Amino acid sequence: MQKNDGMNYAPQGSFQAVCQPGEFIFAAAALDHGHIYGMCNGLREAGGQLKWVYDPDPAKVEKFVQTYPEVRAASSLEQILQDDEIKLVAAAAIPSDRGPLGLRVMDHGKDYFTDKAPFTTLEQLEAARRKTAETGRKYAVYYSERLHVESAIYAGQLIEQGAIGRVVQVIGMGPHRINAGSRPGWFFEKEKFGGILCDIGSHQIEQFLYFTGAKDAKVVHSKVANYNYPEHPGFEDFGDATLIGDNGATGYFRVDWMTPDGLSTWGDGRLTILGTDGYIELRKYVDIARDRTSGHVYLVNHEGEHHFAVNGKVGFPYFGQLILDCLNRTETAMTQEHAFKAAELCLIAQRDALQIKSRE
Repeated sequence: MQKNDGMNYAPQGSFQAVCQPGEFIFAAAALDHGHIYGMCNGLREAGGQLKWVYDPDPAKVEKFVQTYPEVRAASSLEQILQDDEIKLVAAAAIPSDRGPLGLRVMDHGKDYFTDKAPFTTLEQLEAARRKTAETGRKYAVYYSERLHVESAIYAGQLIEQGAIGRVVQVIGMGPHRINAGSRPGWFFEKEKFGGILCDIGSHQIEQFLYFTGAKDAKVVHSKVANYNYPEHPGFEDFGDATLIGDNGATGYFRVDWMTPDGLSTWGDGRLTILGTDGYIELRKYVDIARDRTSGHVYLVNHEGEHHFAVNGKVGFPYFGQLILDCLNRTETAMTQEHAFKAAELCLIAQRDALQIKSRE
């Protein structure tokens, strides 16, 4: 079976359109990360119409147009920003550029949808907080490991139904395959990617807040290391952190760039959610040595042991909710406070992380 390296990880899934054709027109810009395809897929499947794309690299634009033949290549970002039909700009810029780009988009009266991590500094976060308050525009974030993963969506539904009682702990594992030879230079520059806890750790912290219902949390401890890439001294291929939520729930997560070549997919992402009346385990992308399909949910509670294979059965409601939020100025998909709090905590975890010195 051919391995999925995750470089163009772009989930697709059927979900009913929430708006009429032409009612929600959006554009894509800054094609630096392959997540832009997942972001655009989700919006299109929910009824959004993709009109423009812009990136200074013609090769990236050409590939994008081949994927979405209806899109028109803009000659500049300004051409998109001056188009009054555009409701939202979706972008997957280099992480250090995401905050400044969002400010520019919101200054033109449009909502902004960025890949994670949404910021690389706390100063960028505070600037975005001020700008959303000033303009009333949305700064939405593609926390894809929950929003675009059916097992995670189903876990949220189980928790809402009371299947495991009150959630008291979340343990997350976010390993990734690095594919070092095909990564752009900025991938290894800490000032551009923000650090491993800021980058892929943002998924884990967002999930901790969501599944526990915490509004805030304290980063109790965090650490990072570079075990395998001494030629890139600013890079980090390992990180972990421990958090305590304002509601008493606790969390631990580990992220790394150490997925071995023998795994059939880009990473064995897992999540264990402990409740007062049971627990849930997500095997998001593979059930190793058993089933190479994604979307496995294991539930144990007072009623027994359960396994649900949910791939292709749940859908991705976030994107339709985001479209309706933009049209109706509501906050159903994700509150701005939640999106920013997840970003803030990952930046704090990164800032305060203990730097492990690697010894062979």
